Amino acid sequence: MADEKAPDTKPGEKNNRDEVALELMKFIAVSTGYGKGAPAAGFAGKSAARSPEEYAESLLELFQRCRQAVGKPVPGE
Repeated sequence: MADEKAPDTKPGEKNNRDEVALELMKFIAVSTGYGKGAPAAGFAGKSAARSPEEYAESLLELFQRCRQAVGKPVPGE
């Protein structure tokens, strides 16, 4: 697999960005219930709970989105 580090990044910077992305993902997941599947309002029927595999997949997708957001350059810098 090719190294994802950009040529102008420092060796520890990639790990730092991944840590920031992980913290961002945890914040979003905990505060919004991301990936758990919410039951439809007003219906008491079957729960819309997702399987553990589906939940894990949605969290991995969220982490990738957070990595992309953290890795984007800040305008004006």
